[in-house]
Amino acid sequence: MADKCMHKTAHCGVSDACRFPDSNETMQEQLKIRQGILADVDTLVRFNLQMAKETEDIRLLPEVLAAGVESVLRNPALGFYLVAEIRGKIVGSLMVTTEWSDWRNGTFWWIQSVYVAPKSRRRGIFRALYNEVRERAKKSAKVCGCRLYVERDNAVAQATYASLGMTETKYKLLEEQFR
Repeated sequence: MADKCMHKTAHCGVSDACRFPDSNETMQEQLKIRQGILADVDTLVRFNLQMAKETEDIRLLPEVLAAGVESVLRNPALGFYLVAEIRGKIVGSLMVTTEWSDWRNGTFWWIQSVYVAPKSRRRGIFRALYNEVRERAKKSAKVCGCRLYVERDNAVAQATYASLGMTETKYKLLEEQFR
């Protein structure tokens, strides 16, 4: 990377040379990926509410969502959350759930509930979260791959996923909702 950031913000995070104004560390050096914990429930609920509104223009019921987030955090068999923090503030998150594949005698990890705070987008936050998922998955002999679904019209997200090596499958997702 260049010695000077060519971006206009003090810490754009795109370039390794971008520094926080009050520190000599780059955003990537400040970024911490960790597993979600119960203390993160309020932030994860807020992120999910915002994501649902932005991507599907739907309003989720906060009390139902909070119970769902808390269920995952209390029961690892349901999945887990990863959060991205900068200076102790959560700026992004995702949830991983599992799907058994008898064809592969292994588990697919489904990446869901992806959200990066607007001011932190296009700065490598999702890339860091995905890399953590990928590394954890590769270390497990039980995981045979990672999957996610994306809104058909979300070209920016699709390009991001493709840049990380994900490819479109031949499958179409169908569902029947009961509540």
